[in-house]
Formats: sequence, structure tokens, C-alpha cells
Amino acid sequence: MLKKEYLLIIPIILVGFLLVGCETIPQRTTEIAPSLQALEPANMNRFGDIPVPAGFRLNQEKSFIMESGGVRTGILKYTGKADPTSLIIFYKNQMPIYNWSTLNILQYADQMLNFEKDNESCIITTVCRGNNIELLITLAPKIPLPVLTKPQRRQRRQEVKEEQEKVTVKQPEK
Repeated sequence: MLKKEYLLIIPIILVGFLLVGCETIPQRTTEIAPSLQALEPANMNRFGDIPVPAGFRLNQEKSFIMESGGVRTGILKYTGKADPTSLIIFYKNQMPIYNWSTLNILQYADQMLNFEKDNESCIITTVCRGNNIELLITLAPKIPLPVLTKPQRRQRRQEVKEEQEKVTVKQPEK
């Protein structure tokens, strides 16, 4: 008798788990499907040129911003409700309005969108947490990498080789 009750309860629980949560495989389109609701930007954003969908709340305890001498950096953590595909579409449409260029978009169980503008880089990550979505906005300055000419690379390799020879201890002969 007890086994029959478990056989009825287990499928009900499994169906419940399948119905709860958020979609993890977004569609690869910039058009909004009829079942998706378009997201609107909030009126106030911590970084004026990085939009946040209306209805997402900032978690101040898990966020920080530092601005100094025209350099901005920070990690902002928001929580809200939205379809993951709607978020991708929102940022694909909104970031260019603020002169951000899309570098790439990685879609897996979560999504990661990479943007750049002038001397800054912005990474937007979405993570499904049950019925909610955590939205993580990371802003940092881009660090330019030096581009060496062929003679400069050759000279640098020679310098490294000379430094290694100075450090290398010769083994005594037996």
C-alpha cells in the first residue's frame, strides 16, 4: 500500500520540478516571439550608459562601484523576473543606443554578453535561480596590450634568453 502512494507522488513531484524554473536555452533571434514580453529599461541606472530592465532590484550588499579620475569599475548584482531570451534581446537592442558594441554572446545554461565602448568593457551575465534571474553587470576599463613590431619581439626574446642564462646555475662536471 505504501509503495503505491510513493508511485503516485514521485511523478507529481517530477512534473512540478519541470514546470518551475526558467528557460535555459534561448532562441537565436532578435525578434520577439509572441509568447515573450518586451522588456523596458528602468528610469534610474547606477551607470547611466548601461541599461537595466524595469523591475530588476539592485542587491547593494553584493554590488560595488568605484569611480576615480574618469575611470569606472564595478560589479552590480540585480534580481528580477524575465524570460532569458527577452533579456538577450533587451541588451542586443539597448546597448547600441548607448554606443556599446557587441563583442560576443555566449549562451549555455546561463548567458554572458560582452560589450565594449571606448576604453571600457562590460560583461552582462544572467543566471537562472528558480523563478528569478540574477543579472550581473561587470564594468571595467580595457587595458591596452602593447603591439610589438617584429624587431621589438626579436629583441625582447633575446633579453628574456639573456636573463634566463644569468639565472641558470651550471651543474658542476663529474
